[in-house]
Amino acid sequence: MALHFSPAEFARRKESLLAAMEREKLDGLLLFQQESMYWLTGYDTFGFCFFQSLLVTAGGDIVLLTRSADLRQAELTSNIEDIRIWRDGRDADPAGELGAIAAEKGLAGKRIGVEYESYGLVAANGRRLDAAFDGLAQLTDASLVVTRLRAVKSQEELAYVRRAAVLADEADRAAIALTRAGADEGEILAAQHAAIFRGGGDYPANEFIIGSGREALLCRYKSGRRVLDPRDQLTLEFAGVYRHYHVAAMRTLVIGDPRPEHLTYHRAAQEALLACEAAMRPGKTAGDVFTAHAKALDAAGLAGHRLNACGYSLGAKFTPSWMDWPMFYEDNDWPLVPGMVMFAHMILMDSQSGTAMCLGRTYLVTEGAPDALNLPSLDLVLC
Repeated sequence: MALHFSPAEFARRKESLLAAMEREKLDGLLLFQQESMYWLTGYDTFGFCFFQSLLVTAGGDIVLLTRSADLRQAELTSNIEDIRIWRDGRDADPAGELGAIAAEKGLAGKRIGVEYESYGLVAANGRRLDAAFDGLAQLTDASLVVTRLRAVKSQEELAYVRRAAVLADEADRAAIALTRAGADEGEILAAQHAAIFRGGGDYPANEFIIGSGREALLCRYKSGRRVLDPRDQLTLEFAGVYRHYHVAAMRTLVIGDPRPEHLTYHRAAQEALLACEAAMRPGKTAGDVFTAHAKALDAAGLAGHRLNACGYSLGAKFTPSWMDWPMFYEDNDWPLVPGMVMFAHMILMDSQSGTAMCLGRTYLVTEGAPDALNLPSLDLVLC
């Protein structure tokens, strides 16, 4: 089996999940988030785009219901012993089959948690699930039960996180080495991915962001490439990825002479990032980190150019996004504790002047000051 963690680690995770289920008074739990399945059992697939669920009972039974295409995927990448297959067909009813499995496991009339907030449970299947369990059991939203457990990384996980950080810095250096007037964005992007794959890394859970000129103001991936001008700006957001664990970085590179705004905005972004770093302590909340970001940038007169969130948790994530909970936004009361891996990004987008300036790196929350995992230098890079 292609398991990336020790039996003791998986046993610890299962024990912590069963304890959380007991606290939530759940007799069973239906997992639809691929991240939850990977964390609990090692199961590694993108087959969650179809109906599949991992049933966990309070007694510790685990059953996977999936399609035939994922049978061997589950056998080779997970420790799941009970794998059930629903048959593709015009009259297929996997939600009904899941209900029958729940009844078989003694969950009729019981309280079952569901990961409703999941890319693996689209609205149409959610309705089918509710209909299949209507009168069979009481379903309740338990979307954050495993998510909260995953937010704090174990030592085995942190070994992969640190390897992902190395790959992130290698991708950063590869991009900087190629960034110059006349360079093609495609070559820069290819070099970043090559650095990660050469280092044994994985595909990221979402596309890398790359944009120059006015497109440097975008903080999402878009199709299409351009060649860099003699005086230009290039925004990059990317992540080193190892065993699905992500360590992200973000920066805007300046080609040729910088505009005055580039210098001013970079100084403000660096100060704001360091303010967030200072706030990233045990006992603080995700909202406290956002407040540090907002106060620093607003004091610099840049309130109109910043975003309403400034980062989020990172870990083992699957398509379509490497963003995880908690997120840094106003009044988020999610407490920060040692073992959390957090990406803080300072994003400044000035549409009037067409100026972009972004700066971000990933941290490990510790008992004291956070550990910056990547981007050892926060200086503005001029190419």
